Amino acid sequence: MNALYDIIGIPFGYLMKLINYVFDNYAVSIIVFTIVTKLLMLPINYKTQKSAARMQLLTPKLEKLRKSYANNPQRLQQEQQKLYIEEGVNPMGSCLPAFIQMFLLFGVLDVVYKPITHILDFTKDVRRAAVEIAGAKIGDLRCELEVMKDLSVNYDKYTSLAGDFARKVTDFSENFTIFGANLGKTPDFTPDTWNKENFILFMIPILAGVAQLLSSVYSQIHQKKVNPNMQNGGCMTFMMYSMPLMSVWFAFQVPAGVGFYWIWSALLSFVITFLLNQYFTPERTAAINEKEKEKARIYAEKHPEKKSFMQRMMEQQELLEQQNNQARKNSNGDKMSRNEMNKVNRELIKEARKRMAEKYGEIYDDNDED
Repeated sequence: MNALYDIIGIPFGYLMKLINYVFDNYAVSIIVFTIVTKLLMLPINYKTQKSAARMQLLTPKLEKLRKSYANNPQRLQQEQQKLYIEEGVNPMGSCLPAFIQMFLLFGVLDVVYKPITHILDFTKDVRRAAVEIAGAKIGDLRCELEVMKDLSVNYDKYTSLAGDFARKVTDFSENFTIFGANLGKTPDFTPDTWNKENFILFMIPILAGVAQLLSSVYSQIHQKKVNPNMQNGGCMTFMMYSMPLMSVWFAFQVPAGVGFYWIWSALLSFVITFLLNQYFTPERTAAINEKEKEKARIYAEKHPEKKSFMQRMMEQQELLEQQNNQARKNSNGDKMSRNEMNKVNRELIKEARKRMAEKYGEIYDDNDED
C-alpha cells in the first residue's frame, strides 16, 4: 500500500511544491491545489454529465422495456443493451470520475502525510535520520508528521542534520496551519482541552460532511426535477446520508489537511455540477444526443471491425445463453459424458466466433484453439 501512495504522491507532490512556493501557506496551497485538479478534471466531468443527461432522455424507453419484460429479466437486459448501442450511450460512463477521485485522494494523503519529502525536498538519508531521532517507525505514513511534532519541542536534537533541516522544517510548520490549527494533526472528537486549535480541528471533519451532504441533497433534488416519476427508495435515502457520515468518520482518522482538502473538493464539485446541470438543458441535450448518435453511426460504418464495450457484452451474453440452452436441452434428453459436453461447448464457441468474424469482416481460422 505504501508503494501505491508513493507512486501517486510523486506527481501531486511536485504540483503542491510549486503551489506552496508561490503562496507560502499550506492551507492556501491546498485550496489552489484543489482548484487546479478540478480544472484538470473538467473535461471528464463534462463528458460524464453529458452521458448522464443523455441517459435521462432514455428513461421513458427504459421504463417501457421494464414493463414489457417485467417477467423476463434476461430478455430485459438484452433489450436494454440493444438500446444503449442504438443510442450510443455507455451506462458505465459515470464510474471514471469516481475512480479518479479515489486516485486523487491517495495523492493528497501522501502529500499531507509527507510534507518533508514533497514540499521541503530533503534527501532520503536526512529524512531517515530525522525519523530515527523522533523515534518514529520508518515507513509509517505518519512518520514525517511525528518528526514535525517532535521537532517543535526538541529543536536542538535536529540541529546536526544536513541542509539546515531544523530551521526549514520549523519555518514550514508555521505555515502548515489554518487559523493557528496545525493541519498535520489528526482531529479528535473528544480532545483533552477545548482550545482554539482543537475546536478548528474538530470542525474540519464536520464541515467536510456538511459539504458532502450539500452535494448529495442537490443531486437528489435535481434528479427529482428532471425525472418526476423517480421513487426515492430507502436505499437511495440511506446512501444520501451515509456517505456524508462516512466522510466525517474518515476525516477524524486522518490529518486535518485531508479533511480540509475534502471540504473544498466537495464545494467545488457542487459548483461544477450545478453549472453543468444548468448548461445541459433538455433542448441542448436533445440536440447533443442526435449529433452523438449520428457520429456513432458514421464511425460504426467506417470501422465495422471495431466493437464497442456494449457490443462485446452482448456477444458474450449471447454465447453464454447458447451454452445454457444447450445444457438445458441435454439435461432434458439423454445424459452426456463430460467429454461429450466439453466437445459440444467447444463447437458452440467456434460457431459463435465464426459468426462474429463474419459480422466484423475478420479472418476466422477453424484450427485456432485461441
